[in-house]
Amino acid sequence: MPLALLALAVGAFGIGTTEFVIMGLLPEIAADYGVSIPTAGLLVTGYALGVVLGAPLLTVLGTRISRKRMLMLLMGLFVLGNLVSALAPSFGLMLTGRVVASLAHGAFFGIGSVVAADLVAPDKKAGAIATMFTGLTVANIVGVPLGTYIGQAVGWRTTFAGVAALGIVGLLGIVKLVPAMPRPEGAHLRRELTAFRNPQVLLAMAMTVLGFGGVFAAITYIAPMMTHVAGYSDGAVTWLLVLFGIGMFLGNLLGGKYADRKLMPMLYTTLGGLAVVLALFTLTAHNKVLAAITIMLVGALGFATVPPLQKRVLDQAHGAPTLASAVNIGAFNLGNALSAWLGGMVITAGLGYTSPNWVGALLAAAALGLAFWSAALERRTPATTAPADTAAVPVPVHH
Repeated sequence: MPLALLALAVGAFGIGTTEFVIMGLLPEIAADYGVSIPTAGLLVTGYALGVVLGAPLLTVLGTRISRKRMLMLLMGLFVLGNLVSALAPSFGLMLTGRVVASLAHGAFFGIGSVVAADLVAPDKKAGAIATMFTGLTVANIVGVPLGTYIGQAVGWRTTFAGVAALGIVGLLGIVKLVPAMPRPEGAHLRRELTAFRNPQVLLAMAMTVLGFGGVFAAITYIAPMMTHVAGYSDGAVTWLLVLFGIGMFLGNLLGGKYADRKLMPMLYTTLGGLAVVLALFTLTAHNKVLAAITIMLVGALGFATVPPLQKRVLDQAHGAPTLASAVNIGAFNLGNALSAWLGGMVITAGLGYTSPNWVGALLAAAALGLAFWSAALERRTPATTAPADTAAVPVPVHH
């Protein structure tokens, strides 16, 4: 594999770290700024909404300049946002930094996937893309727990300064290792938008919003839930996030393995299992051992939905895989924003730190209902054949 993939993986590692590390540091940030935990949860919502807006807009912009230059600009934006977060004197400025960093998220993975595939022979494209996404997976096993530990031991500002430094390493790697590539053809936006007339594309994206939203409803407030309900110490949140990351890693492998074989049955199983596990989390959160097991299961079941949901969108968006893929990245993060907001609402209403688990269970159940509806509509509609170049190499893209 070319060394350029290492630069992309480092960028993915930094982006994955900054997206998820906020969950383990919410109590510290809330205390530092003198705001409530649900208010601090807006840092999750704001980031997610930034991805929703930035993914399609910057992906379209990225088709008009060289891909290498666009990746450099995106990593520069990422570094700037994390530096603002690290130095922010007020909560409002901290939130601004999170949004600035988030704008780079979706477009980096969308354009980075294309670059990774172009760096290797046709029969190695999927492997090259997977190599880049390894950075994101490893971030949740190493970067997020380490960032949480540093944030709790030294201060959360140090964590965000470290993430900014990672972004600089990724930027320098792109400058030195990613070769200059021809400027891509102009974006045919009108043609790309026609894919969204297909109701199956919209249903798949709605499943993405609700399904992955179920995961974030619980995980956004994992720190206060584990310390106030399960009885863990603040330091224990670090290794609990390691368990979540391991679950993500295993779930992503299983989802990728079975998405090509039996896509819809895989979705039924993972979404149904996720709804059940999240509902049970309301009870298991009161026991340390059961809570730890449940956190790992939430990570596994949640991320097992990612490959089949992404492939479902690509299969249905025959004429516009690039824009549809970017919008689906936004859909994952729209689910994150929705669930973080709803979770904060039920906590504020006095229902307790376990109440977001019920929100997550209902969201996952709703996604399961949409999956059955989508399959029923498909049985009534004559099948269409995807173009060979779209079907040959499914592109794994993160939320």
